[in-house]
Amino acid sequence: MKGECILYPSYFNLVLKRKEGRKVPLSRAIKNPVIADLEKAAKKLGMKYRVEQKHFPAHWIKHEGRLVVVCPSGKGKLLKAISGALEVKK
Repeated sequence: MKGECILYPSYFNLVLKRKEGRKVPLSRAIKNPVIADLEKAAKKLGMKYRVEQKHFPAHWIKHEGRLVVVCPSGKGKLLKAISGALEVKK
């Protein structure tokens, strides 16, 4: 697991507050993201990743899945890159 970062859709959810699990600023968040959105963003950026069917600990009842991404430069930069590549849902 060294050199890998775990990303949950909740990190990018515009509807959630920071204390509820959102990790990006509102300006970079999207409404109700799903694992496919994160997967598409990682693929667009050419990152190596895998999808796992796990749940976000704070929202254990909601099985949204998670993305495990190879991130040699740290989670902060990864969050910024993925959030920048996410497409706004209409």
